[in-house]
Amino acid sequence: MKLELTVNGRQHSVDVEPEATLLWVLRDELKLSGTKYGCGMAACGACMVHVDGKSVFSCQLQAASAVGKAITTIEGLSKGNSHPLQQAWIEEQVPQCGYCQSGQIMRAAELLATNKQASRKEIMAHMNTNLCRCGTYPRIIRAIESAAERMRDSDV
Repeated sequence: MKLELTVNGRQHSVDVEPEATLLWVLRDELKLSGTKYGCGMAACGACMVHVDGKSVFSCQLQAASAVGKAITTIEGLSKGNSHPLQQAWIEEQVPQCGYCQSGQIMRAAELLATNKQASRKEIMAHMNTNLCRCGTYPRIIRAIESAAERMRDSDV
């Protein structure tokens, strides 16, 4: 099945099976390896990407469902890792193994795009779809709070 997908602002034409998930199209066809396969059941969040600005589990979304929509992966979130979340992730030294981090950042980016005033409780509730096996949750929350503050101050 031939699909036309808009990923990170660029048009891509891919020839895939009808049931192909967005995750595998991104990784195998487009060679965008930042989005990770974690569980394959929408239970961990490692595969999180944005479709029309909303975070989705790419392991569960058929690629055909994303035709005509704007898909953003961690690679397309910013140029040179300049997004306030990516900067805060570095400053707070969030990653331990790093495997879940792209999904964590994409989920947090969705929240801060609409709510730069998010309370700690709101952050925790929003992020509860994403698991971190290494347990870096305190650093994740601090990084999100720091990025939110930076975004408020600079009106990003």
